[in-house]
Amino acid sequence: MRRFLIVLLYSSLCSCNFFESKEKRTQELIDSQLNEIDWNSIDTYPLFLDCDETASKEVQRHCFEGKLIAHFETTLNQFEFIVDSDENPIVAVIFVIDSDGDIAILDIEKDRFILNQMPEFDGIVTQSLKTVPEIAPALKRGIPVSTKFRIPIQLNTK
Repeated sequence: MRRFLIVLLYSSLCSCNFFESKEKRTQELIDSQLNEIDWNSIDTYPLFLDCDETASKEVQRHCFEGKLIAHFETTLNQFEFIVDSDENPIVAVIFVIDSDGDIAILDIEKDRFILNQMPEFDGIVTQSLKTVPEIAPALKRGIPVSTKFRIPIQLNTK
């Protein structure tokens, strides 16, 4: 009976994580947590100072987009663009808001028609983004992160 208890005790000690190092267990825990994170989404959107940080993610998104589009409209309405076209062309502005809340333009997608008729358009959009009011960066698990955005701008030709 005594041998049986010793064998049972020995096998239970060997089968558990008793002999594993704390570092290895910690690393395994970190790895499992990292695998569970959805790296393609953010917890909170970048926010202007007058947007509610306690609101739902959807409300935050609408506030951010609305304020940004209003800023674009205000800036672009100060200029008179002349475009010879029957269509209302769409220009896409692709930019990043970094973890400090700073904006950097990555690309302005437009067709050759816009490029030829409004060569100053890129400079105006770039200047518009430089004058955007202060933005708090997006958060992922409470940590500020960079986020990439693509905003379409429709140019009214009428």
